[in-house]
Amino acid sequence: MQLQKTLTIAGTDVSGGAGIAADLKTFQEHETYGMSVIVTTVTMDPKTWSHRVFPTALEVVDSQIETALSISPDAIKTGMLPSEEVIERAKTAFLNSGAKFFVIDPVMVCKGDDEVLNPGLVDAMIEHLLPHATIVTPNLVEAGHLTRRKTPKTLDEVKECAVEIVRQGAQHVIIKGGTGIEGDKAIDVYYDGDEFHLLTTEKIDASYNHGAGCTFAAAITAKLAKGETPLEAVRSAKAFVTSAIKNGWRLNEHVGVVRHGAANTVEEIKVKEEQI
Repeated sequence: MQLQKTLTIAGTDVSGGAGIAADLKTFQEHETYGMSVIVTTVTMDPKTWSHRVFPTALEVVDSQIETALSISPDAIKTGMLPSEEVIERAKTAFLNSGAKFFVIDPVMVCKGDDEVLNPGLVDAMIEHLLPHATIVTPNLVEAGHLTRRKTPKTLDEVKECAVEIVRQGAQHVIIKGGTGIEGDKAIDVYYDGDEFHLLTTEKIDASYNHGAGCTFAAAITAKLAKGETPLEAVRSAKAFVTSAIKNGWRLNEHVGVVRHGAANTVEEIKVKEEQI
């Protein structure tokens, strides 16, 4: 049996909850062959769980990319990219790969932190990644940064951000409203440059959500590689990650993590979709 090959270019989370660890677990749950290029290592202070970020040497990044591209990935996603140079390398890797799909998870902060890792990264993402993106998966804060706006709070503001991100070159965008938009639904807004689709599930306790964003983008990547359309892929990925959050668990006194296998072993979540 020939599996579709999925490549993540991202950071590795030593705790195993997010980043490349989450991506590879998600790829496995979707029966794709996962590969990785580690561009940064994130560790945590055991006493405070504050994050410490260690970028990978560029020559090591280049060597990893050379190896990964020799295996001909079908779809590539990005996660935490620590510098403008690495962002440019991620773009070049996609253009040289022959991959059909490029999923951009525009990671700007570590979970639990508020400061953007490097404000210059936002400019580099806009310049180098969005014009080649099959789909971009920002949360509300990231959507605000990518569009030079305040963090959107209403559905209309989210739609305005989606339009701007597609105008910047992305083919599709899914803005993760989650619990950040008022109401009793967890709302995500999908836009393909023509139509808006509202994807909703019931709001759930998001206490155990470490790794949710990475998992969502990785699920989209796997679904695209396996032949689903972008809209089908985001719908499937939302169901997958919602189940993972709902069945998440406490890792230690600092953090709770999603359960990547929940959709396949515990329960399937139904996602309501409507065109707006």
